[in-house]
Amino acid sequence: MKKQSGFVKDAIILFAITLISGLVLGFVYDITKAPIAAAAKAAKNEAYAVVFPEAKDFEENEADTAKIAETADEIAGKGFGHSNIDEVVTAKDGSGNNIGRVITSTSKDGYNGTVQISVGIKSDGTVVGITFLTLEETPGLGMRAAEASFYGQYANKNTKEFKLVKGAAGADDEISAISGSTITSTAVTNAVNAALYFNSILE
Repeated sequence: MKKQSGFVKDAIILFAITLISGLVLGFVYDITKAPIAAAAKAAKNEAYAVVFPEAKDFEENEADTAKIAETADEIAGKGFGHSNIDEVVTAKDGSGNNIGRVITSTSKDGYNGTVQISVGIKSDGTVVGITFLTLEETPGLGMRAAEASFYGQYANKNTKEFKLVKGAAGADDEISAISGSTITSTAVTNAVNAALYFNSILE
């Protein structure tokens, strides 16, 4: 009986410790949840501001976000390689007016894996700029996509779809591929085009 009584006592103590720990963790989570969320939003807004510096704030729109899953198959069949949309937020000016969107997209067709970008797009469809969130391509080749001489080609252009060309680009909708790195250039362009097409759906 003494052994059984000791076992019950230990079980009660363990239960009490677990209960108290759970309550403490829940309390701490409630306290830190808001600051963590605020910090995460600030970090994202900082990244979004790179591609949409005119915007003063960025907000998620549930209807737009829901469209990501709804249009996944459609975008997959548009010839943008293995590209998909990851996230979309509305860009707002200082008065709270919508002035465009920032769309994050990923291409799985990079030379060394995935290429993830964020694209700032004005309400009239003009690309403000792009920035890389993931780029792990070959140094001296694919990594040159992170140079302004390449990614800057997408900025301030209004087109439904960009075309990749070898040599010098001769039109606004043409992007000059990185010499010796057509695969990376294609992956980036496909990701941008996927973002543009998704934006056209939302419009």
